Amino acid sequence: MTDAPAQGETPGSANVTAPAASAWRGLPAGIWALGFVSMLMDVSSEMIHALLPVYLTVGLGASALAVGVIEGIAEATAAITKVFSGALSDRIGRRKELAAIGYGLAAITKPVFPLAPSIGWLVAARFIDRVGKGIRGAPRDALVADLAPEGRRGAAFGLRQSLDTLGAFLGPLLAIVLMWVFANDFQSVFWVAVIPAFLALGLILFAVREPPRPAGLRRVRNPLSRAELRLLGGTYWAVVAVAAVFTLARFSEAFLILRAGELGLPLMLVPLVLVGMNAVYALSAWPAGVLSDRMSRPALLLAGLAVLIAADLVLALAPGLVGLGLGIALWGLHMGLTQGLLAALVAGAVPAELRGTAYGMFNLVTGAALLLASVIAGGLWQSFGSGATFLAGAGFALVAALGLIPLRKRLA
Repeated sequence: MTDAPAQGETPGSANVTAPAASAWRGLPAGIWALGFVSMLMDVSSEMIHALLPVYLTVGLGASALAVGVIEGIAEATAAITKVFSGALSDRIGRRKELAAIGYGLAAITKPVFPLAPSIGWLVAARFIDRVGKGIRGAPRDALVADLAPEGRRGAAFGLRQSLDTLGAFLGPLLAIVLMWVFANDFQSVFWVAVIPAFLALGLILFAVREPPRPAGLRRVRNPLSRAELRLLGGTYWAVVAVAAVFTLARFSEAFLILRAGELGLPLMLVPLVLVGMNAVYALSAWPAGVLSDRMSRPALLLAGLAVLIAADLVLALAPGLVGLGLGIALWGLHMGLTQGLLAALVAGAVPAELRGTAYGMFNLVTGAALLLASVIAGGLWQSFGSGATFLAGAGFALVAALGLIPLRKRLA
């Protein structure tokens, strides 16, 4: 399946930078640079995130419900911020500056994690870090769509997602090694995580170049006005609706970590959960993106939902560490099949001048769904046990799949 020009897009405008850019397999250098920026920031964030649920529950005495609320609030904060940063990038007609501000804010908040003396400080640090993520997210995704050559949008998002997830693989792996080196000293590991965050900031400042605005592209004065939101179109809102129900099924990965601890995985090895999940995610995201340029994207999305249902059932019902490993691998595969694909569906459904707003609204809705999903997951875990949490996730994934079936032709 190939990308048709988005509504309101000048034919071929997605390819304006390709002839002058060095590329491998048809992808401009700017997309590779953005991928490595994401990778470095994810190394930093996941070194912290892989240990934070255990640090909160074991070190500071927080409950599973508290972990769910903290994670949900953090991600919802990022989602809300994305709406305004995405709309602002459409209004000013530039993406890179806002993305760099977001990465910079995330970098300067990383030292708060090793210095935090209480849960309140950690919540504040996580909150501010997610504000940075929110500022950068929609402009960065819109920049990837602007840079992607025509017919290669799925591959572009798949590549960025693969490199991003490679960082999410390396981060927990480094956390394991450093927890051994520092004899389970959480704060020392958190200090090391500061380094790749500032490397990411330097890379986006000096290695990413924004493409020139295509001639004749409409200027947008108020991207969040009712008139402009109507221009996003019914196909876009159908994608958002499916993604919202889908997000209810995929609560925070913090619950995968808690499940590993429940099954007796040693403290030092708990980050292996995210290492394994993100290894599968990173290996599958780019091939899935390439495949989505050649076949039906809704069919691939249905396949991803089926894999998520299988992952939840295994995590709920399969005993021991073998079942845990299989469930984590399936979880990573569903992420690889779906996350870049959803971003490509959004880019193809909206006018080029409203891409930042489209990604912002998309992330607002899915962020609210993630907040609800994490709170539900934490409540079910605390009241009925881990099995109820994963079975509920399978149920939401089934609902999303049933809702997607009648929309297949519309989204194709």
